[in-house]
Amino acid sequence: MKPVKYIVDTTMRDGEQSPGIAMSKQQKLLIAKILDNAGIYQIEAGIPVVNSYEIDTIRAIVENSKNSKISVWNRLVLEDIKKSIDCAPNIIHISTPVSYVLIYSKLNKNKTWVMKNLTSCTEYAMARGFEVTVGFEDASRADITFMTALARQLKEIGVSRIRFADTVGILSPSRTYQAVKEIIDYSGIEVEVHAHNDLGMAVANTILGAKNGADYLDTTILGIGERAGNCDFLKLIQASHNIFDFEISTADAKRVQDEIAQILSIF
Repeated sequence: MKPVKYIVDTTMRDGEQSPGIAMSKQQKLLIAKILDNAGIYQIEAGIPVVNSYEIDTIRAIVENSKNSKISVWNRLVLEDIKKSIDCAPNIIHISTPVSYVLIYSKLNKNKTWVMKNLTSCTEYAMARGFEVTVGFEDASRADITFMTALARQLKEIGVSRIRFADTVGILSPSRTYQAVKEIIDYSGIEVEVHAHNDLGMAVANTILGAKNGADYLDTTILGIGERAGNCDFLKLIQASHNIFDFEISTADAKRVQDEIAQILSIF
């Protein structure tokens, strides 16, 4: 029996960071409807703290969703979490820096600060009844021991899933495979893979992460996203439908991608 894997579509969040892509509320509602009707497991609808227009759009997506879980993206900032709660999504996703480059050099903080603030933000959202997932930002340059310790801590307070994000797009398939294995082996938490395509290996990295236990796979339509883009939704399914059991067939995935590409005028 093929292992079941779940698609997390981030076209409307990470995909919108692609040069030349700016989605209107109407476009986002149409995209969400197509994905929802196709039964895609999770749709990352946007970033509520951006502005009131984004909040209104996300609220409309949540209200019209019938099948997919709707998630929203947040920084490790309590005000972000409060804006997200106002949108009433199914999942609140909190992104936290895990590499020493981001923690010490960019933020001028330390690991203790990360653990304390992540726990505070996570517990705040969970206490209000929301499912929380946590993104390990810049995980590909992070210390695996720190990540596994953080994952164990999160699991203890009730978080079931972390996102292993190759934020700068430097991973190889073998390194993705090993990192996912170590996080699962030493923490027991569920893993989601978020791959960028700077080296042309986003699909390969995602497949290898999935082979070693990651059950949630991030994609965007046509692989759009910042810099060289993300893992391509259709290519991933076409390349691995014989290995994994997805919620959507290759034929339906092709139809979904074609319809959304036409909405975005990037056919």
